[in-house]
Amino acid sequence: MGVFLLLLSLLLATVVVAVFLPRALRVLGGLVGYYLRRSSRTRRELLLARVATEQRTHDADRKQSAKDEDGWKQIESSTGASAVNGAKAAQDWNGIAGFFHPFCNAGGGGERVLWAAIRATQKRWPDAVCVVYTGDHDVDKAAILKRVKDRFNIHLHPPTVHFLYLTTRHYVLSSTWPRFTLLGQSLGSLILAYDAFSLLVPDIFIDTMGYAFAVALSTLFFPSVPTAAYVHYPTISTDMLQSLEEGGQGINAGTGEGYRGMLKKQYWHLFAKLYSKVGSTIDVVMTNSSWTQGHIKSLWAPYRTRRNHITTHDIDVVFPPVAVEELESEVEVSESSEADRGPYLLYIAQFRPEKNHQLILEAFASFVQSHPSLPAYPTEAPKLVLIGSVRDSDDATRVYKLRLLAHELKIKESVEFVCDATWPQMLAWMRKASVGVNGMWNEHFGIGVVEYQAAGLISVVNDSGGPKLDIVVDVDGKPTGFHASTAEQYAEGFRKALTLPREETLAMRRRARKSAGRFTDGGFADKWILHMERLVRLQVARAAK
Repeated sequence: MGVFLLLLSLLLATVVVAVFLPRALRVLGGLVGYYLRRSSRTRRELLLARVATEQRTHDADRKQSAKDEDGWKQIESSTGASAVNGAKAAQDWNGIAGFFHPFCNAGGGGERVLWAAIRATQKRWPDAVCVVYTGDHDVDKAAILKRVKDRFNIHLHPPTVHFLYLTTRHYVLSSTWPRFTLLGQSLGSLILAYDAFSLLVPDIFIDTMGYAFAVALSTLFFPSVPTAAYVHYPTISTDMLQSLEEGGQGINAGTGEGYRGMLKKQYWHLFAKLYSKVGSTIDVVMTNSSWTQGHIKSLWAPYRTRRNHITTHDIDVVFPPVAVEELESEVEVSESSEADRGPYLLYIAQFRPEKNHQLILEAFASFVQSHPSLPAYPTEAPKLVLIGSVRDSDDATRVYKLRLLAHELKIKESVEFVCDATWPQMLAWMRKASVGVNGMWNEHFGIGVVEYQAAGLISVVNDSGGPKLDIVVDVDGKPTGFHASTAEQYAEGFRKALTLPREETLAMRRRARKSAGRFTDGGFADKWILHMERLVRLQVARAAK
């Protein structure tokens, strides 16, 4: 433990000074980077040899080398940019792209982004190698890829995707830092990033979980390695700062009162400044929603402009990929399909505290106990179905407590928990359900909400974040769902959604499906490749120096 504390202190001092005095530590950072490159050189060679061996085995098994297993074809370059020697950089690149995603097997929306990004990269650059830095030691490559296929219906090309296992993931867990959690987890990400670089130094480094400090460490150690961040949720935001005030929302609501509250405010403001400076070091920044983009711009853009002399439009929205096309083909939305739907409310979300399952249970209890009249469903009682992945023992405990709450609210028989559902199970429920629910305040995007819409569900979502700004918006001047904040408002939203006239119900389902058409897998892949090409061009240019 003493060694790790010393390392943590050294890394903290290194990053802080690097942010404020980058020239002073450029030489030191370069020396550390040189050491890490040398120490991981053998593993790089072994990895590339393994890729070649697996590719030959794969080709032999398939008995065809010119055609991918899913009929893949390369996506054409969107820029036509050329490498130094005149060859198309985006066409011929065969380097190693490192994806920093320590919880890659969690099975949530963030993981769907990771796998869709790797799939798009594989299709576009079939000779490139995608390496995922993960802390999921309990599963091997075959098990991870099987879960990706079962959970997301995403098929990856096994020979060119590999996993490097981190041993220090516990340093980014909130439980490791009961005090100063924001700073502690950020420092923990530095230890985790150092762990990753000691295993392998990639040609391009991409963070897909929100560890901006890890990306800054890559920039310090390896100036020639282009970096990117796909930001799902800002580590700190202006909304978080405001939530400390009396009447605020979220898990820190109202904690800014008194002497300790004042200190917490100062700490958060100082951390926000450090976070903003760290964000200025990243080459390519993508956000998953307009809400996230707005907060990242407000924090990072001034520093990025001063540091790089660029305008704020370089922080681009790349909406997450959602299986819209598949849902449209698998789930019917028509007059005849209405007979297959019941008064079922579906909440697809990981069992994490911020998803606020408790609020939805309380709202559903209020709705049921009001004995609503549902003419469209005369023979069926309302049911709430909670679908989500269980990542660890904390999540399992959380599910247990939610079951107890359902019992205390006297709705136990009307609530069903579906843990770690497969994609076919989710499809089956989306065919049967009528309403989709989201309870998180300031949900950064809301992939599950888009899935609701693509399946024709009428959404009742929190009046904040991505579901409010990007997803559950008017189409053709008419609503696609309802917004709520309190348990009473949610209960009223459930009542409205389940008591619409038959014609309006179907019309709203169709508007919802039309709205979901903005968030396809293809749309994500196109924008992802656009930004990956920027990274490839940077890598080729820097390597040529």
